[in-house]
Amino acid sequence: MHRNELGLTVRDYEGAMSTLCAGCGHDSITAAIVRACFELSLAPHMIAKMSGIGCSSKTPTYFVSGAHGFNSAHGRMAAIATGANAANRELTYIGISGDGDSLSIGIGHMCHAIRRNVKMLYVIENNGVYGLTKGQFSASADIGSKSKRGEPNHLGPIDPIMLGLSLGATFVARSFSGDKEQLVPILKAALAHRGFALVDVISPCVTFNDHNGSTKSYLYTRNNMLKATETDFVPPASEILATIGQNGAVSVAMHDGSVVRFKGVPPDYDPTDRRKVYEYLSEHQGDGEVVTGLLYVDESVADVHELNGTPDVALAKIPYEKLCPGSKTLDELQAEYR
Repeated sequence: MHRNELGLTVRDYEGAMSTLCAGCGHDSITAAIVRACFELSLAPHMIAKMSGIGCSSKTPTYFVSGAHGFNSAHGRMAAIATGANAANRELTYIGISGDGDSLSIGIGHMCHAIRRNVKMLYVIENNGVYGLTKGQFSASADIGSKSKRGEPNHLGPIDPIMLGLSLGATFVARSFSGDKEQLVPILKAALAHRGFALVDVISPCVTFNDHNGSTKSYLYTRNNMLKATETDFVPPASEILATIGQNGAVSVAMHDGSVVRFKGVPPDYDPTDRRKVYEYLSEHQGDGEVVTGLLYVDESVADVHELNGTPDVALAKIPYEKLCPGSKTLDELQAEYR
């Protein structure tokens, strides 16, 4: 069996057996995460898996069993991940959430994680329904989409991609759980990104939202998916970098030296121009098309640690005596504000 740079096989990045419904798109996302972590040769013990509540939040159980894990309260994953990242910047953070977990009760926490540019991969497994509570519409359900009982949704959806762009997110991408060829390199690029990487994955619920009338079903997504970019991830190895062809491609250097290569599906698509990306998505959103690919990336923005001037070493490794300056120093600090 093939081994990566750490001598591990892809099986070493798997977790427990899934208890989700057979055919759930979330399991396909799990398989893509397993492949991405294996191909990047991430050390399992240096990965922290975070989640909230919902079908999506069971996903961390199913990949990298040797990683750290924390299952938080509903909607609080982003806040917990921010705190964990502040304490130990040396870990690779993978947050798994859902459209209910992130776009309803947890939307405020997600927005502030984006603003702070917390370095993490934040995956939204987006199926448009609350699967654990029998298929009520979530905040991402499209107007006119019908429930399994045939009732139409009348409320406008919250689009996490458009929301992320408006908040200044430095990495936004969208994919489909049934398109592993596109999703794996997107996840690899997101894991290599300098800050907060938001990846919205349309993941049909086979039990409550895969019927005629749903705009989050497999058939609807397959028929209406428009790939904005052909995405490939090139590891930071000189022999591979030398083979990148031009052909109208836009290449963006990642902070760790790796490169994401895009081939625009329209030829003039530029994933580094926030305004044009927003306009392009708005145009095709109005046509009912699901635009997928690595849609926007900016490697120039500092992450939360750079913004706050924290030490290069993880705070968790700094002795208590240095972290706590003592009562005299604290009194002097307080005196400055009197």
